[in-house]
Amino acid sequence: MPQLDSDLLRTFLAVVETGSVTAGAGRIGRSQSATSLQIRQLETIVGQPLFARHGRGVRPTDAGERLVPVAQRVTQTLDAVLTELRGESLRGRLRIGLPDDQDRAVLTRIVADFSVRHPGVQLEVHCALGAGYDAALRAGALDLAVFAVPEPAPRDVVLRRDELVWMARADRELAADTVLPVALFDRDCWWRDVAIAGLDAAERPYRIVFTSESAVGVRAAVEAGIAAGLLDRGDAAGGLTPVPSLDFDHPSALVLRRAPAASGDTVEAMAALIERAFTGAGGERHNLKASARRGGSGSPRRASPPDRWWRR
Repeated sequence: MPQLDSDLLRTFLAVVETGSVTAGAGRIGRSQSATSLQIRQLETIVGQPLFARHGRGVRPTDAGERLVPVAQRVTQTLDAVLTELRGESLRGRLRIGLPDDQDRAVLTRIVADFSVRHPGVQLEVHCALGAGYDAALRAGALDLAVFAVPEPAPRDVVLRRDELVWMARADRELAADTVLPVALFDRDCWWRDVAIAGLDAAERPYRIVFTSESAVGVRAAVEAGIAAGLLDRGDAAGGLTPVPSLDFDHPSALVLRRAPAASGDTVEAMAALIERAFTGAGGERHNLKASARRGGSGSPRRASPPDRWWRR
């Protein structure tokens, strides 16, 4: 009788969570062809397709959706048991800050995986705008935090690199307005400072029509067509396009930063889990390649190839 293999389930989850065979392969440290082969093997065992094409990636079929929670329970249980048997269960308290404008699936996986593997750790999670995280780390109020910075510090782990550019809806000619309607952060934040400095440098008249505490709100205003906003270049999708009259950009990096006094096995375990969740096995090297594909660091811009579909 065919049986489900936990290694195949881990590969399946990596592809589900990244939405791409290529990205899933990077997360588990395998080649794209090896990952595709494992997906085929799993589909042979269950007797039906688990993924369907979706844009440049893939998404689970109905059967795949039913398998997701089972695969999560199985892999989490195995990890927890192994940790206990090896005597690696951790104790203590850990305080982390996570940004509220990132993928909820990534944030959920970080918290759930750590809690299952290390139930003896008292985990305190702060999920908010990252503007105050650096001060909280320096004050000792947080042990680890993930947030965006204009330039990484020497000890930071870079999870993703991008560029901030002015975006507007492609079907709204906002740039033709004498006074440009803009959406900005509504509190002290380096994104807001960069946005205003760029507008002033371009001598572009503007009026603030929308404010938000997060990039999610700014993007919503831009997608609604009521304003232009400073967003990651990677957000240039869904009908958004750079504003021609504001053709400057500014580097941005999503980083994992530690408090000066943060150390020990608990901190190391969470740091490794966060890095894997955001970047996969490639770490900073993976980020630099992704930045080059998007045009970062002066590299020519070219679209990344779609996943090779395993059904020929």
